Amino acid sequence: MIRPRRNIQLAALWQTAALLMAAALGFLPVAASGSGPAAHALAIGSSGDRHPLSGHLLYLEDAERRLTVEAVAAPATAARFRPASSPGIDINFGYSGSAFWLALPLRLDADAPSQWLLEVGYPSLDRVEVYSPRPGGGFDRQVAGDLQPFSLRPFPHRNLVFPLALAPGATQTVYLRVESGGNLTIPATLWWRKALHRHDQQSYALLSLYYGVLAALLIYSLLLFFSIRDPVFIAYAAFVASMAVGQASMNGLGNQFLWPDWPQWGNVALPSGMSATGFFGALFTRLFLGTRQAFPRLDRVILVLAAAFACSALSPAALSYRFAAIFTSITGLAFSAVAVAGGVYCLSKNHPGARYFLLAWTVLLAGVAVLAMRNMGWLPTTALTLYAMQIGSALEMMLLAFALADRVAALRREKDHANQVALDAKQAMVDALLRSEHELESRVAERTHALEAANVQLREKERELEHMARHDPLTGLPNRTLLNDRIARATARAQRYKRGAALLLMDLDGFKAVNDAHGHAVGDQLLVAVARRLSENVREADTVARYGGDEFVVVLEDLHESQEAEAVADKLVAELGRPFELESGAVQTGASIGIAHLIEDGSGPEQLLRRADAAMYAAKSAGRSCSRVAAGA
Repeated sequence: MIRPRRNIQLAALWQTAALLMAAALGFLPVAASGSGPAAHALAIGSSGDRHPLSGHLLYLEDAERRLTVEAVAAPATAARFRPASSPGIDINFGYSGSAFWLALPLRLDADAPSQWLLEVGYPSLDRVEVYSPRPGGGFDRQVAGDLQPFSLRPFPHRNLVFPLALAPGATQTVYLRVESGGNLTIPATLWWRKALHRHDQQSYALLSLYYGVLAALLIYSLLLFFSIRDPVFIAYAAFVASMAVGQASMNGLGNQFLWPDWPQWGNVALPSGMSATGFFGALFTRLFLGTRQAFPRLDRVILVLAAAFACSALSPAALSYRFAAIFTSITGLAFSAVAVAGGVYCLSKNHPGARYFLLAWTVLLAGVAVLAMRNMGWLPTTALTLYAMQIGSALEMMLLAFALADRVAALRREKDHANQVALDAKQAMVDALLRSEHELESRVAERTHALEAANVQLREKERELEHMARHDPLTGLPNRTLLNDRIARATARAQRYKRGAALLLMDLDGFKAVNDAHGHAVGDQLLVAVARRLSENVREADTVARYGGDEFVVVLEDLHESQEAEAVADKLVAELGRPFELESGAVQTGASIGIAHLIEDGSGPEQLLRRADAAMYAAKSAGRSCSRVAAGA
């Protein structure tokens, strides 16, 4: 069967140098000059309900594990016993494969109580046998240890406790046989039953407070992990849980309440739990200090130490406990130095939570040092010194929780700052977009205004072009294109409404002579003046157009009688016969007019113009400055 070795000072306090020193000192059995058992007998009177046994126990090493209680109790063997420890210092035989016999000589007064409890306050011992003398001779044997189920213990207690029935008024010797694969530390106390009960109330209350703190920190870290999803919190939770397992095994509560019927696990829970504590502590340190990004070399060292802790957690299945314990202690010492150095460096760099991290390690080291000095007898055994390691580890984990809270606050501040920067950037972007929008709107408005102005100009140009395409550029009168359209519309209206309409085609008399005598500029001025006079002497509904050269056309609509066209023609002949006042002086001209009626004729514009043209030439042949009606009209 694999026999895991354990050491309460080494495996539980893996993190400290003080622990390693205490364990190193415990490797060697206590050597002292001896005398007979009677010289060390513990006197028990009617007073006193608690008797520490250090300084009263004698020891004999059984290297071959063959001695029996009868052989040990023989007078010839008594001289071989030696004092196990000095008063006030717990017995520690270090690591040994031997069995050790302890003799407890007692001298009871006649009025002393007979019922006592012998407590061995080191629950990780593999096997402790207690032999108490019978009144008629011989010994009663009781066995306890962590290799057997809790239900088989002679007294239900987290430590190894043995009921003793002693004979008042007599001197007697109780023998203990102790063997263990781990460190042979034997803190023994003789209790009066009620005194132990009172002591247990205090110790269990303190332990309950301790584990309550661990449970609160575990729940706290898990809630933070589920809220923030930062792996440092799950590493801290595993660190706390592993510490709880190791401590529960170290102080016997695990064997009593958590795994009472599973001695196989109870035997390895302490070294494995403490090694797991170191493993997750290394991971927590790595994540908390951010060594992967900030300190790559330190990160590699921590990873190596984490791997070492993982190996030590599995070592009880393959290695001797002495080697595993030393390996764990050296690894814990190295990691402690690395963690403290990393904490100091991060504190100098103002790392969030570094001051709590460093203070946590300092408090734990102080607790370990107090416990080590108490074990060495340099400090008295009090509630403070007895539970210094638990107090130090509880304070350490609470300070680490404060460090995590400081980290959360720092992360929140960074997040708030990042959010504020993002909001500022967003607001700046919104402001920029608003400015861009305003500028764009302004540009669009300008472009729209420019486009509207361009459209206006374009429409003006279109109108100008259309006017130029349909009007004479010199006189501004409709040209031949627009004239044809006006003739077609006038014809359609005349046919629709059965009203008369006529077309008057006139040619200026003597225009060529004026043009030759005065020049083309005067000729142009005369044409403009003729156009104005024609327009002034017809209705607005009538059309006056320049047909070409010195020829003009007037379209008359809405005529009741055909004679109205002749009257208008005669009027125009008279008006055009009057002199024209031009810039160069008065100019005299006349006009010959041909008349073609639209309603009777019914022809298109070209036919009407040809007929009016023929009538005009008839007027010229008749002597000029007169009008003639087209034949058949």
